[in-house]
Amino acid sequence: MTNPLSGWTLDRNAIDFCGEGLARSESVVAGRDGTLWAADGRGGFTEIAPDGTQRRIAPADSRAPTGDGRSLLGNAGTPVPNGFCVVGDRFVFADIVGGAIVEMDRTGKTRMILDSIDGVPLGSVNFVTTDAQGRLWITVSSRRTPADAAMTPHTRDGFIVLLDDRGPRIVADGFAFTNEARFDARGEWLYVSESCGKRISRLRVAPDGSLTDREIFGPSDLGPGFPDGIAFDAFGNLWCAMIVSERIVAITPDGDALTLFDDGDPHHVQAVEHAFAQGSIPPELSIACAGPVGGLLTSINFGGPDLRTVFLGSLLGSRIPFFRSPVAGLPLAHW
Repeated sequence: MTNPLSGWTLDRNAIDFCGEGLARSESVVAGRDGTLWAADGRGGFTEIAPDGTQRRIAPADSRAPTGDGRSLLGNAGTPVPNGFCVVGDRFVFADIVGGAIVEMDRTGKTRMILDSIDGVPLGSVNFVTTDAQGRLWITVSSRRTPADAAMTPHTRDGFIVLLDDRGPRIVADGFAFTNEARFDARGEWLYVSESCGKRISRLRVAPDGSLTDREIFGPSDLGPGFPDGIAFDAFGNLWCAMIVSERIVAITPDGDALTLFDDGDPHHVQAVEHAFAQGSIPPELSIACAGPVGGLLTSINFGGPDLRTVFLGSLLGSRIPFFRSPVAGLPLAHW
């Protein structure tokens, strides 16, 4: 069967936008009914109804925000969602500022789920997803805080936490800035974006949640930029948002990497790559890489009635870019 992405690239003119006045919409999730939810750097979420109506869902029991939420890590005096998932009528999110996993209902009521293991703080929590059994899988980019302190080519202290009815436990360790993680269609493998490793790794999932047979999926180096958010389509291609280089790449089931979109400025991207090789990335260099479409692309999510509409998250964009895909996405657990 021919891969639907073979020979396909995204035309910039085919990109549209929804939402307005968004702040650090790092992660975007689509609902079956057409509703979109975007993380909000001021704390909480922005909900966009199918008719375009917006409402902000802010934590009801927290301090007032201390900024506009548009810094790279958020600047609110309240839990700041990074990656999140939808579980029933609740959001479960990684609080990138507070270093915790937090649950929030649609009224804004929050409950802290996890901020440590065996008395040790989690660190730079990045993302959380759920599987078909309702278990939570949590990625921690680094034991260092803040998260940008771990953006070096030699730091390998990211890990994955499984939270189930047995409690929380670390099930894999030693990642180069653990970012998003996704399951394949059968739930047999967990795919992990290693931002500072510039690669995607995968691990086999046992029935008890243990992870084995770790290996690199696709190229060992995905090229300019850093893999951030990932999402599967129905054919088995793994789409990846490459932050800084403002690219979208897809890794085919055979492990080949396809460049679907490139909105980066080579001069600014090269400056960040050089700084990274030297051991740190000044925030101003990353900000300069923000492209006109996304504004530092971070995540990919499929939605729409046929799951063929792709929504992009970003750190600095005030709107959500979206476009039509030649192939449907793989539905997430909440779909």
